[in-house]
Amino acid sequence: MTLTSAVIGDTYVVEAINLDIGTRRRLGALGITRGTPVRMLNRNRGGTVILMVRGSRLAVGKRIAKSIEIRRLSYEKRIKCRVCR
Repeated sequence: MTLTSAVIGDTYVVEAINLDIGTRRRLGALGITRGTPVRMLNRNRGGTVILMVRGSRLAVGKRIAKSIEIRRLSYEKRIKCRVCR
């Protein structure tokens, strides 16, 4: 599953980032790395995805969102996760 197919309001964990090294490093500097919990806040018609990452809102474009693989966080872990609040 990728960010483009995520449900608004749900929390996910980043499994893989399938992008070039420069973009991966930039996303890492912004807080998106493998294992990071992210919460889907909004998705625009043009493909832009707005996320909550480590307490900050972040918008990524369609191409990047399609390249970030995620899995849904279990209910128990969502309760403990600070990002979910």
